[in-house]
Amino acid sequence: MLIDRRRLLATSATAFGMAALGLPAFAQEKRIRMFWWGSKERADRTFKANELYQAKNAGSKIDGETIGWGDYWPRMATQAAGRNLADVIQMDYRYIFEYARRGALLDLTPFVGKQLNLSDFDKNSVDCGKVDSKLYGINLGNNSTAMLTNKAAWEGAGVKMPTGETSWEDFAKLSAELTKAAKKDGFFGSMDSGGLEPSFEVFVRQRGKNLYNEDGKAGFTAEDAADWFGYWQSMREAKGCVPAEIQALDKQNIETNPLTMGKAAVAFAHSNQLVGYQAVNPNPLAISAYPHGGAGAKPGAYLKPSMFFSVAATSKNAEEAAKVINFVIKEADGVKAYGVERGVPPSSASRGLIAPDLDALGKAQVDYIGDITNKVGPLPPPPPKGAGEIAFLLRRTNEEVGFGKAKPADAGKKFLAEASSILSRA
Repeated sequence: MLIDRRRLLATSATAFGMAALGLPAFAQEKRIRMFWWGSKERADRTFKANELYQAKNAGSKIDGETIGWGDYWPRMATQAAGRNLADVIQMDYRYIFEYARRGALLDLTPFVGKQLNLSDFDKNSVDCGKVDSKLYGINLGNNSTAMLTNKAAWEGAGVKMPTGETSWEDFAKLSAELTKAAKKDGFFGSMDSGGLEPSFEVFVRQRGKNLYNEDGKAGFTAEDAADWFGYWQSMREAKGCVPAEIQALDKQNIETNPLTMGKAAVAFAHSNQLVGYQAVNPNPLAISAYPHGGAGAKPGAYLKPSMFFSVAATSKNAEEAAKVINFVIKEADGVKAYGVERGVPPSSASRGLIAPDLDALGKAQVDYIGDITNKVGPLPPPPPKGAGEIAFLLRRTNEEVGFGKAKPADAGKKFLAEASSILSRA
């Protein structure tokens, strides 16, 4: 303790002496906090990029923190209420309007052309991060919903593997066949996707509707919701998907998904998650679009920003935060560290930087986005305030049906009523 005290005094005296001589003392440390959700793969890539940034920027320090998707948003809400948000925040399209209009995020427009270089982003890739004409999020990558399948499980069982050319009806049949043919206790054709908001949104859009309309109200009906809950109840009854007690263990992150846990042969996810899923799954995974809605159905998928980086309105180092964001969207070391794990970069120059080094997974993801680009529907209206709460309500309602506490028809009516109530008071 005495040695530490002496070192502290010596350091303080040296700094004081340099200042007295008119010489610069130690550089002012620029410290920021970064908070994101995601898998271990994402954490490894992010920490690597942060280390590279610090090595190139003397005096800069990034304190990173990451947790799973399911725990992320409750923590965000708590931090926002306490005005204690991290400087750099990973933000989702469904939440950015809510947090921006709540005054929790900083308008990044003044940094564009200075700390932020968006010169080769296409207009849509920039505009998707705007709320009321102000820029609150920088698009980290484009992605879309995707179905990930364990190829070995399907091939080994001798059952035709579902793809985007498969209807929901046929998907249910194939999943039940896989469960039976696999002859493996506790292993099923698919995860239960009834509680996933992106999956429900695809289903609703295939019916020609939006999850939310321009006026911020629900765009689906009680019948749509009942049909959705009923579909997954039928899947459970036919043993085409995991039972409710297994799905309930999924915290809606890669590590706890039934596919990763060896309980299912299919996961419903986003295209950028292929990298993270493959990192923790021993068998090769295939990527394809969700099942389609049958004859006459509309496209369910759309190209969306996989996620954004935003800056907290309370940040005391906003300029440094903007520079950190620019590092991973435009500078070679940062861009390569992130790769395509957060989606296909919206910057043409950044895509060029990573193209030569893409592995099979990266190429598969880029090819997938290229394949579906002409098959997707338009970007939907932004989720209104309260959408995050409804996403959790969807999961809870699906669990109630799965555990036999509600019938699909009643659950559909109740879900719409509660969702509408949330939207009206939001």
